[in-house]
Amino acid sequence: MNLARLLRNPIGWAILLILVVLAIASIFTTVGESQQAVIVRMGVPRAVVNRFVPGEGIGASGAGLVARVPVVDQVFYVDRRVQTLDLEGQPITSTDGRPIAADAYARYRVVDPALFYTATHGDAAVFGETLKPMLGTALRNQLGKLPVAALLLPDRVPEMRAVKDAMDKAAQRFGVRVAEVRLDRTALPDGAPLDDAIGRMQRTQEQQADAIRTDGTTEAAGIRRAGEAEVSKIYADSFGQDPEFFDFYRAMLSYRITLADGSTQMVLSPNSEYFRQFRSGGKQ
Repeated sequence: MNLARLLRNPIGWAILLILVVLAIASIFTTVGESQQAVIVRMGVPRAVVNRFVPGEGIGASGAGLVARVPVVDQVFYVDRRVQTLDLEGQPITSTDGRPIAADAYARYRVVDPALFYTATHGDAAVFGETLKPMLGTALRNQLGKLPVAALLLPDRVPEMRAVKDAMDKAAQRFGVRVAEVRLDRTALPDGAPLDDAIGRMQRTQEQQADAIRTDGTTEAAGIRRAGEAEVSKIYADSFGQDPEFFDFYRAMLSYRITLADGSTQMVLSPNSEYFRQFRSGGKQ
């Protein structure tokens, strides 16, 4: 009776429509393309919606509307995309006892949302708080095997691969796979350690520069000796083939060097040996 009276009233229809919309909203939820959803019933994962599948194309996932039992079922959302965890100022001691500070980051993805929910008790921040110490421990264990000179170099691929493998193994109990671990920056702390390292690097570079200069000087001297020997050989061969032409060539070369600028003054007898090439046939 009251319901019939309510339905005859436009306001009653509006109230009924609102109730229907609220009921539908409590039954259905939306899972985005970039999300994975764990349907949890009474604290226990019951199903996973839109689970990440390696190599799956865009649009082939199970994203969209998902039905659930109101009040009983809860939805726990997990990002399907690769996530980044940063770790700054991690102290590392090299094998030669010198401290450095390292900034690193790890890239990971949740591949088992149900296990991730169970391991973190529904709080994703728990995983980040656990992964950071894991990353710091792996960095200290692997990079601490290197001398400080190697730690300051940009290429540490084998060591970083070992860090990544160690983290990946530990993260699998969370349903997570670690794809990559990299160092952003490594630096010596300010003060005496930094000044000492810079001084040693400068001395090393100076020693290398001295060695390069010595090698260059030695090589240049060898080239010069080889060139002079080749010139002497050419002169000797030329002299042997035509002594008169060789004598004439040397005289003309001497005249050009001595008299070219016009400022040279010489007091010589017309019969001087120096001008014999001007006499008939260049002979005495």
